[in-house]
Amino acid sequence: MARPRIKDVARHAGVSEKTVSNVINDYVHVSDRTRRVVREAIDHLGYRVNLAGRHLRKGRTGIIALVVPELDVPYFAELARHVIREAEQLSLTVLIHQSGADREHELAALAGFGSDFVDGIILSPLALTADDVTDRAGAPPTVLLGELLEEGADHVAIDNERAAREATEHLIGLGRRTVLAVGGREAPGLGTAEARTRGYLAALAGAGIVHRPEALLPVDDFRMPDGARAVTRALSAGARPDALLCLNDQLALGALRALHEHGLRVPQDVAVVGFDDVEGGRFSVPTLSTVAPDKAAVARVAVQLLHRRIEEAAQSPLTPDSGSAGIQSPQDRVVAHRLVLRESTEGPGAG
Repeated sequence: MARPRIKDVARHAGVSEKTVSNVINDYVHVSDRTRRVVREAIDHLGYRVNLAGRHLRKGRTGIIALVVPELDVPYFAELARHVIREAEQLSLTVLIHQSGADREHELAALAGFGSDFVDGIILSPLALTADDVTDRAGAPPTVLLGELLEEGADHVAIDNERAAREATEHLIGLGRRTVLAVGGREAPGLGTAEARTRGYLAALAGAGIVHRPEALLPVDDFRMPDGARAVTRALSAGARPDALLCLNDQLALGALRALHEHGLRVPQDVAVVGFDDVEGGRFSVPTLSTVAPDKAAVARVAVQLLHRRIEEAAQSPLTPDSGSAGIQSPQDRVVAHRLVLRESTEGPGAG
């Protein structure tokens, strides 16, 4: 059976093809009765809008890219689910690309993969510089996630420094004085780990606790084995912490394992807080206290910003004479977070 077309819907509803098109595109100057008749005809015939054709007529593909460092990191997997959900509301398809934190991969994504394949990009960069983002004439609209880069494009993140300070202050408020930062980085920088370390250090200073460099436990990566190794090294070297601020939940889950293997109880001996509120932390033993970014809001704001930029670019194409007229300056959007308290700081039954 042939796929029904607009003219079939028009014939069945007794209206013109233009009227059917107006109903499909939610044109306001259509009577309620006509709109109802056309909708009934669409449902009866099983007509489906050709989104690909609609996008191509507008000079677009209807595809956006979400570029993240690693797909098997729970935070990015959960974020991708939210991005896909938000994009569907705008009839957009999401291409998910893993950069591996590789500079060349991130540059290729920033350039739209060298073609007109995508209409825009949501990118979580780890290897790019500010110059890479600002010097990109002709590239697709882009929204950046995280702390590494905040200029040259729209940017969405939580206030990581404030969040880390609040989490550390909570640990100190529990009477913990020897708080180690798993994944901490004291070197100056614009990354998420650096921002969270600054918040940690600010909380120590605010409580009058002298910071010791050995309290920062560096890691090669931000996965469970890295957290376990970092804590094991510190304990083997004689560290006696009574609290750990872990810069993501994967590190925290690895730290829980290392503490268990050393006979330390959580939270009685060592309280532990993570970051990201991934699903695994809700089922660990003990359950994990964590800083929870509003991942749904991150996705919603990023997709809506990108969609707006795509619309602006279509309405105000850049030419040598026009410049960027009609396109607003980049926006920096801060999304809410909250500290979720569970058993790893509050004891059995918390959370």
